Amino acid sequence: MSGAAMDEPVTPPPGYFAGFPFDSAPLAIAPIQTERLILRPLAESDIDDIWQYQRLDEVLRYIPWPKRDFEAAAAHTRWRAAAHSLDADGRAIFLACVLAPSPDAGEHAGRVIGDVMLRLSSVETAELEIGWVFHPDFHGRGYATEAAAAMQRLAFDGIGAHRLVAHLDPRNEASARVCAKLGLAHEGTLRESYYDKGEWSDAGLYAMIARDWRALEDTPAPHTP
Repeated sequence: MSGAAMDEPVTPPPGYFAGFPFDSAPLAIAPIQTERLILRPLAESDIDDIWQYQRLDEVLRYIPWPKRDFEAAAAHTRWRAAAHSLDADGRAIFLACVLAPSPDAGEHAGRVIGDVMLRLSSVETAELEIGWVFHPDFHGRGYATEAAAAMQRLAFDGIGAHRLVAHLDPRNEASARVCAKLGLAHEGTLRESYYDKGEWSDAGLYAMIARDWRALEDTPAPHTP
């Protein structure tokens, strides 16, 4: 596919990206609320909570983040917190996943337990990339699926994406399960496509197109006796 000329602005395809360009700043005032989470833009005040999982080897194992000391990690969080516009290829937004007050949350209420991302892969093809990372203490409780599902809805219903993709290390079975729960199909594996932490790693590609999303939304919920 030949892209637009380098000196011409890329415009979204007809019928897609109705919400383009997208600015996440208003979500600081009116955040996305799920059953157990509050999703709002990352802020500098989140540095300490994010450091609690960004420093862990088991978190870094399957994502292309280098091992950082606290100061470098804080700078990384500030950089991500300043990213709030999906207005050109490569731009991204990052939302903090805040544990909402509830009896189950207890003393952890208000804590940032993870974060989610949408990155603009291509304006020309109306494609967004989704990503997530959570503190291991909160794995296995469905938080990643809950947060990613909210971002999936934002991508298709709020921004008007034609295609939503996720890239992950095939060894990351937990994230592969999240993709399956979201209805993202495994489209293939790119063998040894990137070098990270001293080794070549594969990249699994998962994706959903808007037509599949609409069909999923139109499917009646299963009857519960």
